[in-house]
Parts: sequence; C-alpha cells; structure tokens
Amino acid sequence: MSRFVTPAQLRTLIAQRSELAVLDVREEGVSSRRRLFYSSVAPVGRLGLSIGRLVPRRGTPVVLVDTHGEHTPRAAALLARWGYTDVSILDGGIDGWEKAGFEVFSGTNVPGKAFGEVIEHELHTPNIDAETLKARQDAGEDLVVLDSRPFGEFNTMNIPGGIDCAGAELVYRALAAAPSPDTLIVVNCAGRTRSILGAQSLINAGVPNPVAALTGGSMSWLLAGLELEHGEIRTAPRPDAATLAAARELAIAAARKADVPVIDRETLASLERERGERTLYRFDVRDPLEYEAGHPSGWRSAPGGQLVQATDEYIGTLHARVVLRDDDGVRARMTASWLRQLGYLDVRVLDDAASAALVTDAFEAGPEPLAIRPHGARVQWIEADALRASIEGGKAQAIDIDSSLAYRRGHVMGARFVAASELLAHLDEFPHGTQLVLTSDDGVLAGLVAAELAQHRADVAALIGGTRRWSALGLPLEAGDAHNLTGDDDAWYSPYHAAPGHVAEQMNAYLAWELQLVAQVERDAIASINVLDFDTATAQRSRERLDALRESAV
Repeated sequence: MSRFVTPAQLRTLIAQRSELAVLDVREEGVSSRRRLFYSSVAPVGRLGLSIGRLVPRRGTPVVLVDTHGEHTPRAAALLARWGYTDVSILDGGIDGWEKAGFEVFSGTNVPGKAFGEVIEHELHTPNIDAETLKARQDAGEDLVVLDSRPFGEFNTMNIPGGIDCAGAELVYRALAAAPSPDTLIVVNCAGRTRSILGAQSLINAGVPNPVAALTGGSMSWLLAGLELEHGEIRTAPRPDAATLAAARELAIAAARKADVPVIDRETLASLERERGERTLYRFDVRDPLEYEAGHPSGWRSAPGGQLVQATDEYIGTLHARVVLRDDDGVRARMTASWLRQLGYLDVRVLDDAASAALVTDAFEAGPEPLAIRPHGARVQWIEADALRASIEGGKAQAIDIDSSLAYRRGHVMGARFVAASELLAHLDEFPHGTQLVLTSDDGVLAGLVAAELAQHRADVAALIGGTRRWSALGLPLEAGDAHNLTGDDDAWYSPYHAAPGHVAEQMNAYLAWELQLVAQVERDAIASINVLDFDTATAQRSRERLDALRESAV
C-alpha cells in the first residue's frame, strides 16, 4: 500500500529544506500544462531510464505527482521494485493541490526560467531590443553577438553574425571573442532566460566590456520581422594563456562573492563515502564534446549553462550535495555562483589540483553511460527485416513510443504513435493475434517498456536498434502525424514548432508567460531564490553605453 501526503504536508516537506524528490510521473506535454514549481518530470513509462539519474540514492524521500491518481500507483510499484524505500503519493494529485488553494505553474524548466526572470527584475539586467541591435549592426557599431545556447540550437538558427558561446562558456571565452574592452557584448538565446543569465554572468564577473541581453532573444528578432541565419558553425574562440588567466581571476572573485565552497580531494572523498546517507551529484560542466573526449570515471556531463536553466532535468533531489568540476578554473565556478543563488542545492567546486588529479586516476571517454532500471522480464527482440516482413504480411503492428516530433519527421512504415506512459491504457485497442512491436530511437526505451508489458500481453516485442537502425538500413519510413494516438502529450512543443500561421501568436504567448513568472513566484511563496548583487562596475558601464546608443538613434 502506498503512503499519501496531503498538499499541505508536501508544502511543509518542501519548506523543511531537507532532501526531497518531487517527481511528476506524467508525460512532459501533460505536465507542462499544470505542474508544481519544484517538480522534476519523470514519466512513468520512462521511469526506468530517468530515475537513476534524477534520484540516485534509493533512501531519498520521494513524492510522486500526477493529475488525479492515474499514474502514481504504477510508479510507486516500480520504485518499490527497484529498492526505493521512502515513496509517497500526493493525495489528489495536481487537482488536489489546486483545490487546496496552492499555485499551479505551466511550462518546462520552471525553477530555472523563473530564476532568470527574478534576476532581471531585481538586478535590472541591461537589455537591447531587436530593432536597435539590427540598426547598430548595420551602422557598423563595435559589438559582438554571443549566442548562449548549445551549439546544436545555434546551428539550427541564429541571429545574423552571432557566434555560439553556450552558457558557462561565456566568461571563459568572452574576453577572447570581443575585439577590444570597448566592444559591446550582446547575449542572446531562443527566448529570455539564457540571454538574461548569460549577460548577467558577464556583469557579475566584472568583464571590462559593456554587456546587454537581447530582449526576447531570437523570438523578438523574428517578431520584429527580421531574418535568422541557419546552418552556421561560428564558435567563440578559446582563450590564450593570458586571457584565460584574466578570466580565472574574474571567476574566482565571482565564486568568492557567491560564497561558493572550493573543496580538495580529501573532502570529495569524504562526500563520496557518505553517498548512502546524503545524495551526491558530480557534474563535469565543460562542453559535452570535451567531456566525451575524456572525463573522470563516474562523473556526469552537465554543460554549465544548461545546468542552471534546466536544473530540474539534471537534479531530482532538492537540497542534495552537488560538486562541479572543469579543467580551466572558470566554468565550474561561474556555474556554482548561479546554483548557489537558486537556494535549494548544497553546491561546491572541486579545486583545480584535485580536478587534475582525477584525470590521472580513472579516466574514461565517450558519452555519459545511461544507467537504467530494468523490469526483470526477458525482452522479446525482433530484427528489422523480420518486422518488415511481418508488417507486410499483416502479422505485426509497429508502435513508436519515443517522440511525437521525431515520429512526425519519420517513422517505421505503418507505425502508430503512443506516448510511453499511455501505452498500457491503449493496449486493448490493438487486436490480439497481431504482434505488437515497440520502437524508440535506439531501442532502449522500447526494450524497457516491452519487458514491463510482458505481464499484460505475451505478444509484445521490441525492435532491436530502434527506428535509428531501421532508417540506417534504408527500410521504408513514413512521415506526418497520421495515427498519432496521444498527440503532443509526450513533449512540450516550443513556439518554434507551432503550426504555420500560429508561430507569432505562440511566441508572444511564451514571452508573456516568462514575464509573468515573477508575480506567480511571489504569490506561490515557495521558491528559495536568493539573488546576489555582485556590485561590479560592468552594470553601470553597460547602461551608459546603451543610453548612448539610444541617444544616437534619435
């Protein structure tokens, strides 16, 4: 029997500031419509993929959330099977939370995005609008546009002339990217959060340049009727020795002002020994390609800018211990200076000597290993050629459970799409006597879900290698949304994915949603955000430069 907590009890647990994981076990698209502030999305259909990453310590107190009890019993049973010993269910789910008079949020990465809005509200981060930026570019103004998103997002679309310099890379690379200390640095992202946090990072560090965030990011650029570039590969240069030394001094000062503890190897070893009693996350905050080229064994990849905006995707346990590392002395300190202000994590930075020593101890290469919690049953795998023959013979039905966006772009011929968490509820819609073959991008998720469903139907199999291998073999693909049985329940669709004719409407709605987060956080009174004013001269210098630009435009 599962334990239940009332909404009032859950608020009390959050206020106690001790370890707690609040897991929303609905699909992301459903969760994004109505959710709690401090919840991490861990869909029940994908729980075996995400739980070890989000909540690594099995003694962590966990509270499960859904809409009104439709998924939490199943999730609780799975966690019990995997050895989690302190699991409760929010009584009445989100519906009960709202009926109790508590604030309900929408959107994704809510803590990080609300944090960005509170930062701008309290520190008055200097901004430049799209029209002014374009005019100053056309006039040959001494400025550089640094795009604070990961390279993949930049490569998809960017402000003309922009240079990719993701998140925690800004203080590390900005001094090398700006032609002179007088060059105006404009930071942009797709919307608002990473523009604000990126610009404020440079201001907090006290760079000599004037700095501004692009108001509304790429969305505001498009809404102003301006064009974006696509497929660009410009990246900010890495600093030379002298420039890196200057960036290190700025980052050390910022970390000191944020009261970031810097720990040695012995302290890290002590924290690691205590992982059974206190949750410990260890993150390498460098560029993911640097991580893949080589990293200390057991450390996870979390590029600093993404870790700050999407903290809830990396860390499921509130008030856990977090240790960050890099190999330059800049990126980990700047990332930690932000995470400290979020107010619900015990953040430390591994000192440079200890970080270097880790590399000589146990070094590994490649992407972060995916730790999964299996369901126990043996998976029935099917090869691509056998599936094709069965489909053509009317003996099998392919079911894609991975991503509705990817399904739209291309899926196994004749496949249906069902969000992974909803498949159990849809099983009876498929006739017995027809083999059900699940597919996902690489087959991992499909195998996990097929094993779980084996107790309900004996004819469930998984496509080995998934849709990716099917496509690589040149087997027939179909595109479009036909036969998507659960719509966009599986994912939050950004305004950039809106239907033609609705993009501007969705972008305006999204920007308005971000702007109202400050008032909503104040009403909710549950966030522990603690904004620090680093009191550097960069803020005043930036405002003076922007005022001069506005006066020259009049």
